[in-house]
Amino acid sequence: MNSENKYPLVSIVSVNYNTDVVTGEMLWSLQQITYPNVEIIIVDNASSVNASYLANDFPGITYIQNPKNEGFAGGNNRGIEIAKGEIILLLNNDTEVEPSFIEPIVKLFLSDSTIGIVSPKIRYYQSKNTIQYAGGTAINPFTARGKFIGTGEEDAAQYDKPHQTHLAHGAAMAIHRKVFDKIGLLPEMYFLYYEELDFSEHAQRAGFTIWYQPASVILHKESMSVGKMSTIKVYYQNRNRLLFIRRNIFGIKGLISRLFFITISAPLAIIKYALKGNWLFAGKIWEGLVWNANYKRI
Repeated sequence: MNSENKYPLVSIVSVNYNTDVVTGEMLWSLQQITYPNVEIIIVDNASSVNASYLANDFPGITYIQNPKNEGFAGGNNRGIEIAKGEIILLLNNDTEVEPSFIEPIVKLFLSDSTIGIVSPKIRYYQSKNTIQYAGGTAINPFTARGKFIGTGEEDAAQYDKPHQTHLAHGAAMAIHRKVFDKIGLLPEMYFLYYEELDFSEHAQRAGFTIWYQPASVILHKESMSVGKMSTIKVYYQNRNRLLFIRRNIFGIKGLISRLFFITISAPLAIIKYALKGNWLFAGKIWEGLVWNANYKRI
């Protein structure tokens, strides 16, 4: 196996939005990686703070200044469009990586041509031995809820075998180029949240498998751009949960799922926030329902 086949080019794409210091910390950790064939693409999503200095501080990167904020999917897509790699690794800017984290991902791709997406083990940055992600269960077709495996558990090597899984994690999601060739780029109508779950579903329907690779580890600071809980997060998580149902759950299951969300889940969440006097959060859930009622293009 020649060097090009053994070490295919990996394009690391990351989006910055008003978190240039955090992005710099990620880039610093990427300077330590041992994989010999990478390109790093940073897309700034029209931040209010000029982050172009990152291209000077880290001269090996490609820096794209997006003229408008296109969200997680749109920002990443602008990077994917110019990426040259056989493997495109979408990496949240609020992560830091272990030096050898790419090699196990590439090894897994090379082992099976049906593998389309690989996500590493993700642990919390603030609690470095606590797991955030060790794979993901399928989205329940009635409640439209899925679950990441291992979340909140101490890492005692209980999830240290690679395995096929159902959901990739958007914080670190390596995608083979042939997946984009077959199903297209990330779905930009989501803007923020659920787009990686939607992409996972569409990739699997196209015949690709998704794998969890525990030999690769990253640390995730989580929600640095939008905050731990915010009106933006409440709006897009609820709006996009219903959008996900509309795009991915069909027939009688899809009908039940829509009814459950519209008549039970969303109203209960609105009532919960209203009882706490948090009318802003309650209003954002309602706004998400209205958006779905008006959005026809699925």
